[in-house]
Amino acid sequence: MITVIIAGGSGTRLWPLSTSQYPKHLLKLTNDTSLLQQAYARARRVGETVYIVTEASHAHHVKEQLPDLSDEYFLIEPGRRGTGNCIVFALDVIARRHSHDEPIGFVHSDHNIRDTESYVRSLHLAAEASNATHKVTLVGIEPIAPSTNFGYIERAQEIDNTGAYAIASFKEKPDHDTAVEYMQAGNYLWNCGYFVGSVNTFLDEIRAVAPDLLNSYDRLSACSQPLNDEYNQVYLSLEDLVIDYALAERSQNLAVVPAAFDWMDIGNFKDLYFALPKDEAGNYLKGENIHALDVENTYIRNEEAGKPVAVIGLENIVVVNTPDGILVTRKDVAARSGEVAKKLQANQ
Repeated sequence: MITVIIAGGSGTRLWPLSTSQYPKHLLKLTNDTSLLQQAYARARRVGETVYIVTEASHAHHVKEQLPDLSDEYFLIEPGRRGTGNCIVFALDVIARRHSHDEPIGFVHSDHNIRDTESYVRSLHLAAEASNATHKVTLVGIEPIAPSTNFGYIERAQEIDNTGAYAIASFKEKPDHDTAVEYMQAGNYLWNCGYFVGSVNTFLDEIRAVAPDLLNSYDRLSACSQPLNDEYNQVYLSLEDLVIDYALAERSQNLAVVPAAFDWMDIGNFKDLYFALPKDEAGNYLKGENIHALDVENTYIRNEEAGKPVAVIGLENIVVVNTPDGILVTRKDVAARSGEVAKKLQANQ
């Protein structure tokens, strides 16, 4: 089985740790390895062949973090053109190099997953189900709480005892009351954006329901070879396409496998705080020269050892100091750091 790790996001809601030049999948957030390195280690357990799709602005950092991976397995986008074109790009390269019937798992580089064994089993089950049904098969996460942060997959009946289920519908991020209804119903899964299928399976579905993606694939596959100047210019001329809208939500022929592993999308500092071990006062402190007095339930990180950071008499806050900026926010509104990051990017 081939694994493709999509490593092109910007992670603006983790500013100032995450920046456009050094986004969150490159950061060591939950242990002494980056989210990307953790994703690569998991992928190597799935199968020997691993590709990384990343964007040119930080591709050199990605390569530095994965020194054991040969250059031919780095697929570098000359510019971001959405997850749909990212997947089509990888499909074209894989179609030139591998069997069109070998299953491919498209996963993301910025997720926090501890149970690697169950992760591997879930992807293999999705691959087996895709081969048996000839359907692009998604991996869905069993909700552990009502969440308004994720899209949902409504699953229908099981397909021929494969462990995969037909998909009744896709749901956008709901309000809280609707999320509670989904949780109580028991047949809704979080959509984590993992897709599994062979080149042939993906292309059959793309031809059936996704003319924009088919146009992208045909234009890329018409190039004499991938990853040269001609190929990059064609890629840059493509319109942004998101796989959920361009393919998944148009299709009536997809399947989903409920995941058997723990999963967290660390989208902001509130999420990160919950993923980390805390002291008896509920505090997580990372870095040197931090002086915290009478604080509770805080996330404090200092990336500049020569600058003292003092926090006194506060609770339920995030304080982050880096060379790129200083963030001070309540945890419950920490995601709004993305608004600041986008403004800063626009002014650069």
